[in-house]
Amino acid sequence: MCTGCVQKEYPDRGNTCLDNGSYLMNFLGCANCQQRDFVLISNKTMVDEDEEEIVTYLHKCKNCDHVIARHEYTFSVVDDYQEYTMLCMLCGKGEDSISVMPDDPRQSAPLF
Repeated sequence: MCTGCVQKEYPDRGNTCLDNGSYLMNFLGCANCQQRDFVLISNKTMVDEDEEEIVTYLHKCKNCDHVIARHEYTFSVVDDYQEYTMLCMLCGKGEDSISVMPDDPRQSAPLF
């Protein structure tokens, strides 16, 4: 992972969690070849273990195959909620939780 390729390491992305793609707004350019071109995704793996889905891949420079960052995305169901997380030096860190119920109990207004 290369700190010279990104504007900010692990930017806070709120509840944005990507299982594919790249956050190019944070990409300065390749520190190895000094080119600012497309970022390739390589070595993508998806593993299902203990009711958790884990997707990992590498962001690489299109021109010289320099590794810019390692991306990790997780998905799991905990109680009645779908939990998402993302951690990547380029794309940032984010997490989200969505109810599997038609009406999210956390969003309901109190009666009194």
